[in-house]
Amino acid sequence: MAAADLKVLVVDDDFRVANLHAGIVDSIAGFTIAGTANTLATARERVAAEPIDLALVDVYLPDGSGIDFVREILCDAMILTASAESDTVRAAIASGALAYLVKPFPHTELAARLAAYARYRRILAVPQVDNARVSAALHALRPAAAASIPAVVGSPTKDLVLQSIVDAGAPLSAGEVATAIGISRATAQRYLATLVTSGAVRMGLRYGSTGRPEQEYSAAPQR
Repeated sequence: MAAADLKVLVVDDDFRVANLHAGIVDSIAGFTIAGTANTLATARERVAAEPIDLALVDVYLPDGSGIDFVREILCDAMILTASAESDTVRAAIASGALAYLVKPFPHTELAARLAAYARYRRILAVPQVDNARVSAALHALRPAAAASIPAVVGSPTKDLVLQSIVDAGAPLSAGEVATAIGISRATAQRYLATLVTSGAVRMGLRYGSTGRPEQEYSAAPQR
């Protein structure tokens, strides 16, 4: 983890969804996962234990409301929920949420919001601001999703990574991609993260018998 990485807590009652969102966060440079929580109590323990920059919070938790949690914490937050009621959206914004995403949403949509949040933080990383900077920061939080997705820069290695995913016929881990084309796992992970963010590749989770699930990658359907 780099010193400047933004630490993210994912709060969702479904552990698979929490792990999936955590994987998307981990795939984006400048962000790192501080942990996941499946209950309000665990989420409160997490924010009390260490500084968090951003919480990604579901509304419906088994022991309380995610909106109440957003209202009480000091870090920034975004709501990720299946709730599409207008009253819930208004309550979330009133509680201090910086964004509201209705599930299900494409991986690229969350990636775009995280990229926007990183820009928001950079714009406000000064002791004093003027009206222009405030306006720029608020505008950065609400980009068009398509405009927020970094372009995949063409390179032979990137093309090899993508082709290995397309040819596999089954999801591959970063390690399997690295072995298949003869590059380091770190290099494979870097290109895979960019391909996920651009929408060319989809990321999922591979669950083993024990331990944290491993990220796996497959080609996105052609439109």
